[in-house]
Amino acid sequence: MKPIIVLGSGLAGYTLVRELRKLDRDVPITLISRDSGDYYSKPMLSNALAQHKTAESLVITAAAEMAKQLDFTLLQHVEVSGIHRERKELQTSAGLVEYSRLVLALGADPIRLPLRGDAVDAVMSVNDLSDYAKFRNLLQSAKHIAIIGGGLIGCEFANDLAGAGCAVTVIDPTAYPLSGLMPEQAGKQLLAPLAKLGITWRFGAAVQAVDHAATGYALTLTDGTILAADLVLSAVGLRPRIGLARNAGLTINRGIVVNTQLRSSDPDIYALGDCAEIDGRVLPYVLPIMHAARALARVLTGEDARVEFPAMPVVVKTPAYPVAVLPVARDALGEWKLLANGNEIKSGMKLGFFDTQDQLRGFALTGDYAVERSAMSKQVGAQ
Repeated sequence: MKPIIVLGSGLAGYTLVRELRKLDRDVPITLISRDSGDYYSKPMLSNALAQHKTAESLVITAAAEMAKQLDFTLLQHVEVSGIHRERKELQTSAGLVEYSRLVLALGADPIRLPLRGDAVDAVMSVNDLSDYAKFRNLLQSAKHIAIIGGGLIGCEFANDLAGAGCAVTVIDPTAYPLSGLMPEQAGKQLLAPLAKLGITWRFGAAVQAVDHAATGYALTLTDGTILAADLVLSAVGLRPRIGLARNAGLTINRGIVVNTQLRSSDPDIYALGDCAEIDGRVLPYVLPIMHAARALARVLTGEDARVEFPAMPVVVKTPAYPVAVLPVARDALGEWKLLANGNEIKSGMKLGFFDTQDQLRGFALTGDYAVERSAMSKQVGAQ
């Protein structure tokens, strides 16, 4: 019997295998990983420095132990270069591998900005354990870190690096932190608390070039400013890995296009996690991935299941100033309304997004109000 092949060993891949084993102890499963396949929490990468975590200590369970616990065949350090759909075979660095059904849990790659300068190749992104290990090693001789991007990952790394004793400058062309997730009055709540940690904000300008300097690097901004840094971290977002699917002739858009059963344009190929575009949406956060993995496990074991997403708030890991947000689409019709503001007893702000029928569709909670995310999610879900 040909196995179900799961291509990718991140949260999506491992959650799917775990959910499959809850439903079927016998179906053969092969997991293919381009690296060691060790199981770790990727969200921990952006808040591990202040906890003095090494790459090795972030590993929760070694891949071999995962394979033993969940009874699957593990192929480590294997690159997949092609999908032969008509034969149901994968072309890999370990030879041809057959599948009955294929799940693409490929993840996403960091977006690389079109920067100029002779030090562009030195700009780092942290997207996996090996990136983190290299970044952490370079930090031993770096004091001032420049972060390109003031979104979720940029803010999380800024808080973490400042907590680890680094001086941090965050550069972003927008007007305030987390501008892609929340309204200005909420995003600006982060400015002062993180500045107290030693974080300098540079909004309204973008990085044009990164060059080698006498010591470290020189960053040229669009406003003509030149900033000095010992290390440059890019945190401007991720792009779904779609190349393998495109070359195989699968339908792609921003991600690999799948329906609510996670099925692609090939009925025996599915996509899950950061690489997937589910019913028109790319949902790269933890909660959507886990909901989708549970639904896909049911589909693969014969149920007529479909993923349904509840209200899923995003918790931003900025301990200096907690944030929880249920984002809404950029083109959503409605308005943000202030529901509560901080005072001498309670810090932060609570805002809700209401549609044209005055129904709550999203929220932004900062400071002490962040703990209300579950209650607010229930209000959204009850409508």
